[in-house]
Amino acid sequence: LALLQRLVHDLGTTVLMAEHRLERVVQYADRVILVPGGGRPVVSGDPATVLATAPVAPPVVQLGRLAGWSPLPLSVRDARRLSGSLAARLDGATPPVLVPVATVSATASVAVTNGLVISYAGAPAPALRGVHLSLAAGEIVSLMGRNGAGKSTLLSALVGMRRPDRGTVTVGGADPAGLRSRDIVRRVGLVPQEPGDLLWADTVAAECAQADHDAGVATGTTYGLFAGLVEGAPPDTHPRDLSEGQRLALALSVVLAGRPPLVLLDEPTRGLDYPGKDMLVTTLRTLADDGHAVLLATHDVELAAAVSSRTVVLADGEIVSDGPTREVVVSSPTFAPQIAKVLAPLPWLTVAEVAAAMKTA
Repeated sequence: LALLQRLVHDLGTTVLMAEHRLERVVQYADRVILVPGGGRPVVSGDPATVLATAPVAPPVVQLGRLAGWSPLPLSVRDARRLSGSLAARLDGATPPVLVPVATVSATASVAVTNGLVISYAGAPAPALRGVHLSLAAGEIVSLMGRNGAGKSTLLSALVGMRRPDRGTVTVGGADPAGLRSRDIVRRVGLVPQEPGDLLWADTVAAECAQADHDAGVATGTTYGLFAGLVEGAPPDTHPRDLSEGQRLALALSVVLAGRPPLVLLDEPTRGLDYPGKDMLVTTLRTLADDGHAVLLATHDVELAAAVSSRTVVLADGEIVSDGPTREVVVSSPTFAPQIAKVLAPLPWLTVAEVAAAMKTA
């Protein structure tokens, strides 16, 4: 983003950027072009004007709409300048528990790592160094950290794709690296960064039928899961022709066919628009309610704030923070969502929390 700004400001280059995560870019935009779809006309104009009524908007803009701020803020800095009266209204109020916090106990643990060390040949340091982690049934945990911190390596170890150099990994009481594929899918499922990597058939129906066979479940199980996530699920469509959200839903359905107690997702919001992210949040909450443990590796702080009861932060292969999401993300400017930055030091994370509180304040 800094490079793009230099191109525009110093060289006069015109940059057209298509981006779903508007919270990262809209404050830099000189103009916003909204493509609403459905045959409706394209809208182009000043960012604040367009976003005032747009069906999609970043959290800071949604907060401005909720509070009735004018001009509508596009950045955390602008919103903080307007937040005084709202912060005073919320001061002393307790954020509602919109994300249930699971009670972690030894009997509820579905996966445990003890002193996990994993190295890659030629790397100057281990990818994971002495990682101790326990994941409980019914909880959603966000795994955060910079690129190269070890997030994907940890997911690979939990699904049996990487053997430890030292330490242990157990999923459902067994070492996943020593299990057959048929046994693994009944214990743990991984949705990779590119959901299409799990999809090989020529149609959605064929993909679902193969997943039913691999998981040893009744015919129609996987398609039923997919249809529950995607309205008007197209059985004859090639998986590569699905939207990003539909492709993620199909990959997730393939993974869930065997009802694994542990579900892993690696950067699940890459390429997702806001409606797609809302679908994912609802799905993950349903999984947790059904007793699955969910671990999602993500850079998306807004997703972590919306859906996870617990957040684990990795740095240089080590866990540097592990606790309730509200405590972990508020304590770190790097991982704090927009609403936490706007209303700091008050402990609010999402627009939904603020809206619920304003109804009773």
